[in-house]
Amino acid sequence: MSINPWICQKPVQKIRDAVKVEKLIYYQSYYSGRKGHNMTSEKSTKIENPALRLIAIFYIAVGIAQIGYFAIESSAAPLHLPVLGILSIITAYSLFTMRKMALPLVIGLFFVGITFGATTLSNSVALQNFGGAMLFHIALIAYMILLLIASIYVVAQRENFN
Repeated sequence: MSINPWICQKPVQKIRDAVKVEKLIYYQSYYSGRKGHNMTSEKSTKIENPALRLIAIFYIAVGIAQIGYFAIESSAAPLHLPVLGILSIITAYSLFTMRKMALPLVIGLFFVGITFGATTLSNSVALQNFGGAMLFHIALIAYMILLLIASIYVVAQRENFN
């Protein structure tokens, strides 16, 4: 009389699964107290305020638009445009992670962005009538207004950054 090997393997497999679960519980309890070894999933951003999240998304969109415009129109675009785009993306990252460096970056980008926007708008209006490039002019005005709102809000929320 022979023993069916499939009957013997089912209990062995259950024991192996139980051992795997116990090892997992052991490793979770062992690594949970160690810094940098979290077994649980956490949010990658520290933003709880939805307005700050929108401001960070605004900075990402502006940075991508500035770098993209320079990539497309590299002969006609100003040379400082990709630098502003990279600084905007760095500012968005610092806002997502709620770092202290976000405040000086936001303040610096406010002055540089307003200067860039106002200078570009005044030169564009001087070279052509307002209706000729209406979409461009409205976009610059919206950029400066949103930059002002974002800067005021981040400065008002400066206590929340660590």
